Amino acid sequence: MSARLSTSRAVATYCVVIPACIVIALPLVWLAIASLKTSEDFFQSPFLPRGEGLFGVAWDRLTLDNFRNLFDKTGFARALLASSLLASVTATLATLICAAAGYALARLHFRGKRAAMWLVLACLIVPAPLLLSPGFAVLYHLSLLDTFLGIILPAIGPAFGVYLFRQATVSSVPPELLEAARMDGCSEFRIFWRVALPLLQPMIAAFMLITFLGVWNNFINPQVVLQSADKFPLAVMIAQLKDVYSQDYGLMMAGTMLSILPVAGLFMLLQRDFVAGLTSGAVKG
Repeated sequence: MSARLSTSRAVATYCVVIPACIVIALPLVWLAIASLKTSEDFFQSPFLPRGEGLFGVAWDRLTLDNFRNLFDKTGFARALLASSLLASVTATLATLICAAAGYALARLHFRGKRAAMWLVLACLIVPAPLLLSPGFAVLYHLSLLDTFLGIILPAIGPAFGVYLFRQATVSSVPPELLEAARMDGCSEFRIFWRVALPLLQPMIAAFMLITFLGVWNNFINPQVVLQSADKFPLAVMIAQLKDVYSQDYGLMMAGTMLSILPVAGLFMLLQRDFVAGLTSGAVKG
């Protein structure tokens, strides 16, 4: 009876999962095929171009010219390097700073700790678009407009990350372990680096991935801060591939396809820690 019940549950699970996977994969398949089409074939058929070839498909009309033109006639390589630099540096610095701040709020005792915690919570409810104008003014007075630092510095201490690491520290870092390290003569920095950070590894991977994706897909802030076209990241550069009177959809799809691959690979690499990090410290504290 139990074997029959488990079999029926497995069948029901597959009946839900398989259609969901198809729905999720369908846009990606369409994007991959569209990036291989010419401008003439783009609107002729929703997927592969029809013709006299195998399975009724005109295989000879699929081309890699969109990818060649992307590197030869646009600044895609430069934008890819800019996005990689911005996303990797911001994700690394934001993870370290938020982990240190969250650890301090969770396990250290200092004057003003409660006020700092309320300040973090207050920052969580401020909509990000409201900060564009004052952020622009601050960057202008600091002479950081049209620089990568103007993108990186405002993003390395988000309140969301501080609170996330605070909750993860409460859940994953026992105070008894920290007291034992202090009794052994470890400094606070060494305790944080050698004891707390390894225990926060799932949250580190999850937050680093979230931050990397956020900076990689950032579209508004680079247009506000950066004025030079040669410094634009991928999200802005791909949007500017369209002309006023014409649009090369195949070229845009090729650029979109290549911009997805790095973050998809990173997610596949960190997916186990990503799921574990999102579930650690979610309700405790």
